[in-house]
Amino acid sequence: MIAGTEPIMLPIARRLLPENHDVIDGRLQIGGCDAIDLAEEFGTPLFVYDEAHLRARCREAVEAFGGGVAFATKAFLCSAMAKLAYEEGMHLDVATGGELHVALHAGVPADKLVLHGNNKSLSELRMAVDVGVSRIVVDSFDELDRLESLYAETGVAPKVLLRLTPGIKAETHDFIATGHDDSKFGFTVSTGIAEQAIARASAAESVQLVGVHAHIGSQVFAVGSFAKAAKIIADAAAGWGLPEMSVGGGLGVPYINYERAPTIGDWGRTVSDACETAGVTADVSAEPGRSIVAAAAVTLYTVGTIKQLPDIRTYVAVDGGMSD
Repeated sequence: MIAGTEPIMLPIARRLLPENHDVIDGRLQIGGCDAIDLAEEFGTPLFVYDEAHLRARCREAVEAFGGGVAFATKAFLCSAMAKLAYEEGMHLDVATGGELHVALHAGVPADKLVLHGNNKSLSELRMAVDVGVSRIVVDSFDELDRLESLYAETGVAPKVLLRLTPGIKAETHDFIATGHDDSKFGFTVSTGIAEQAIARASAAESVQLVGVHAHIGSQVFAVGSFAKAAKIIADAAAGWGLPEMSVGGGLGVPYINYERAPTIGDWGRTVSDACETAGVTADVSAEPGRSIVAAAAVTLYTVGTIKQLPDIRTYVAVDGGMSD
C-alpha cells in the first residue's frame, strides 16, 4: 500500500525474495527449482529454502562476529538447518530440551551449543550439563539455584553467561521488545540486580562465569539500539574481567516493499565500533536468527476457492494460514 492513498496492491519487490530466485515464463524458480514442480511433488503448504542464501548469511555472520557467533535456532530448526549452520562455522543457540535434542541428533557437537531460555527446567539444565554444552545463558536467581543443586549432584560447573536487561526500549513492537526494565528476561542493570547476579555467580563454585549477554528484542531495524545496549552491559561488567560478551540477536528483516533493513555486516560494524569506543576488551559475539533464514524462504500454497465481490475485492483462499 502507498501511505496517504487508498490501498493499492503492488507486486512484491524482488529484493524480498530469496537471493537465488528467478521468474521464467511466469513461473517462480528457487535455487533452480521450479516452484510449481515442487508443490506438485511434495504437496502444499510447503516451505522452500534457498540453501545458497542460507549459507551466505551464515558466512556473513561469522565474518561480522567471529567463530563464536550462534545461530538462534528458534528462527528455524530442523536437522538439515542445524547441520548447515554448523558446517558454516556457527554455534547453535537452543532454548529447550527439544531443540537441544534436534541439534545433537543432527550431529552438532555439544561444545558448539548454547542453551538459552528464561525458564529452563531442572531436567533441561541436567541434560545440558550431562552432554557438555559450550555455554548456558543464565536468566534468573532461580536458575542459579538449580545449577547449584546440579553441581551438588554432578560436581560439574558449566560455563555461563548472565543475561542482563540493559533498560533499552528497542524501536520495535512492544510485544517483541525485551531489553527494557519491565521485562521477564534477565537481570536488570538499573536496579542493581545485575551487579548482585555477577557477584553471586563470580563467587559460586557451581558455575564458571565467563561473560554477560543481552537481547533487546526482535525486528530491530535501528542498529544504534544494539550499540547502546552493548555499552550498558559492558559498563555493568566492568571490573570483573569477564572474557566474553554477547549482544544477542533481533536484527530486523524486511517483509513488505517499503521496509529496509541493515545487513548483518552493518550490525557487526556498529557493535564493534561501540565496543571499541567503550574500551571493551572481551570477545564480542551475537545470536542472529531471523536475519539468517527469513529472506531465504518462501511458502507455497494451493488456491482452493476464489470469491469475487464486484467493486469491492476478490478473495483468494489457500490451503494454509497464520500457523504457516
